[in-house]
Amino acid sequence: MTGRRGGRPLVPAYLSTGGVARPSRPHLERLTVLSGSGESAPADLPAAQLALLDALYGGSLTVLEAAALLELPVSAVRVLAAGLLDRSLALARAPIPPAEHFDPDLLKRVADGLRALKHH
Repeated sequence: MTGRRGGRPLVPAYLSTGGVARPSRPHLERLTVLSGSGESAPADLPAAQLALLDALYGGSLTVLEAAALLELPVSAVRVLAAGLLDRSLALARAPIPPAEHFDPDLLKRVADGLRALKHH
């Protein structure tokens, strides 16, 4: 959607969302994982949603990855993804949370076990 050398898009990102500013599903985060549901795209699907659905074909992307691929702001992709979810054309799952704490004793035992294997 970019086209000018200055980096500003020729078409403002909000037009890709049909003027919708907020997603219908506020839980969509930057690292929410999106995938296609396998349903056929209806003929009346807006071009930007179709582009997102095409990007999800055969795999999964985070909202952030989809935004980079489509050259749209994350906020616009959140709106587009919510629209696909509302129509059951896409699936979303929460990002996998990072480990809260690691057990240093477990790491030591793993390292000891690896050393023991190395010496056999």
